[in-house]
Amino acid sequence: MTETIWITGLGLVSSLGEGPEVHRAALADGARAGSLPVLDEAGFAPFPIHPLPALDLDRQIPKKGDQRQMEPWQRLGTYAAGLAIDHAGARGLVADMHLIVAAGGGERDVALDEAVCAEIARLPAAEAGRVLNERLASGLRPTLFLAQLSNLLAGNISIVHGVTGSSRTFMGEESAAADAVRIAAARLAEGRAKGGARIALVGGAYAAARWDMLLLYAASGQLWRGAWAPVAARQPAGGGLVMGSVAAFLVLETESHARARGAAGIARLGPV
Repeated sequence: MTETIWITGLGLVSSLGEGPEVHRAALADGARAGSLPVLDEAGFAPFPIHPLPALDLDRQIPKKGDQRQMEPWQRLGTYAAGLAIDHAGARGLVADMHLIVAAGGGERDVALDEAVCAEIARLPAAEAGRVLNERLASGLRPTLFLAQLSNLLAGNISIVHGVTGSSRTFMGEESAAADAVRIAAARLAEGRAKGGARIALVGGAYAAARWDMLLLYAASGQLWRGAWAPVAARQPAGGGLVMGSVAAFLVLETESHARARGAAGIARLGPV
């Protein structure tokens, strides 16, 4: 790295609420009243989850048509990306801003999946394969519409917020997030970003209220079942995750770029 990288903007939304101050207070308060995240123990029983609190989507995604064509995690990520841009005071820089997104798998049409599974479950094994192929051929295109594809989170951020520098999407969970930040910082520091731009938007999102993801974790025995309990209280019973919704985006820029426009640094980014 040849230039110091600053974090100048932060967009953060989770089951605890919206914005850095809410999360800072929750970390300081621990488990005291008022700091626990939103909880849903019924919607995905027997698995409790932490869904999102209500968000005023119009603030960051003003067009209702844009909101409708996105799945929940797309809306969540696009919303948090806008918060980061605003926090950095960088609305006027989006045309040169680079975008790197860590994305999990796109959301599925659970109703179609259930219908296909129910149909082939009634068939002999020899016929089930043929019918499955037919249903996928006829149903896959409408069910996997564009809003559900993972790389379209980056596309929606570009459309809604006008971020039109280079764009990359990393597929996966924790490793994708680390790689997104690492590569964004390296490209900025070494001057390898398109057009020599020195500012980037980096982040990702995860929506807990998804049967398809919950069942993936449940199949390997990783989820907590029944009434919610603190992590420490789960351990004697074998432990387990209670999934939560979150989106986090950072605006990264070189120190020289930030200083030139009078932006204050939140933090200096070290090696990733």
